[in-house]
Amino acid sequence: MKVAVVILNWNGRSFLEKFLPFVIKYSSDIAEIIVADNASSDDSVNFLKNNFPENRLIINESNGGFAKGYNDALKQIEAEYYILLNSDIEVTPGWIEPVIRLMDSDKNIAACQPKLLSYYERNKFEYAGAAGGFIDKYGYPFCRGRMFLSLEEDLGQYDNNCEIFWATGACLFVRAELFHKFGGLDEDFFAHMEEIDFCWRLKNHGYKIMYCHESKIYHIGGGTLPKSSARKTYLNFRNNFTLLYKNLPKNRVFPVFSIRLVLDSIAAFKFLLDGGLRDFLAVTRAHLSFYRRFGRIRQKRKMQVQQTVEQIYKASIVKEYHISGKKKFSELNSSKFL
Repeated sequence: MKVAVVILNWNGRSFLEKFLPFVIKYSSDIAEIIVADNASSDDSVNFLKNNFPENRLIINESNGGFAKGYNDALKQIEAEYYILLNSDIEVTPGWIEPVIRLMDSDKNIAACQPKLLSYYERNKFEYAGAAGGFIDKYGYPFCRGRMFLSLEEDLGQYDNNCEIFWATGACLFVRAELFHKFGGLDEDFFAHMEEIDFCWRLKNHGYKIMYCHESKIYHIGGGTLPKSSARKTYLNFRNNFTLLYKNLPKNRVFPVFSIRLVLDSIAAFKFLLDGGLRDFLAVTRAHLSFYRRFGRIRQKRKMQVQQTVEQIYKASIVKEYHISGKKKFSELNSSKFL
């Protein structure tokens, strides 16, 4: 088929039982549905074999994280478009067609995401991608509909297709040819922000990343690592530094990292003051890990293209949010997007 929906599963039997029937009901007529199991230790594999034998199952030999799990699985799948779909997502009728129509209309569109809403608060955007992702000049991710932990109500304010900086890995539509051409997801990330890194690489080569409002899905979020997890804190801080060093233009590396060292130190001590010793230590370990792996990251940077790209917010989201009190994407100065 033209489209392959690929769900990466790790110990997510309950999610598969709850949400896979929706994926089959609303996708099987236009897409092949595949579950790639990442060496689960629960009974996910037996559950799939017994209850969904008609769907293809790929079994990865080890759990190499989100990035390696998808890279290994997608090497075995032939399609024009891949849809990387989290297992904790409820899809809706017609969720695939408008995105594929949009991507078919412009060969320069490399990746796209739908509207992500919260499964539990269905009138609100969901943290992982909301209505399309962006970063500020210091590399902090945010979304239309989500600034840090502030989630907006969906009132139709983002009901327009538009170019964005990154599309969420929770539901990532991507051209298969380009996924493989540009090396897939960086496996050193393991999990978190690998989709931002991948989208940035695509943008550095002149491709577009899009948001399609006509497609709507509901996401639980935190199915593998909850937001309160120190492991998540570690991965987010480590991987954010990595994606910045890999992709920033040469003239931006020193000024950005100089500021980020200060901001990350402030964040670490705020964790500590709030009683989050484990998060404080996670930030410290994240930085140490980045420095230990610096040689390998530097080699990756040398193999990539870096250039000034659009959709980067040329101000500090930290300042806008915490000092200026701007809690909504619509409150940002649109002229500050490069």
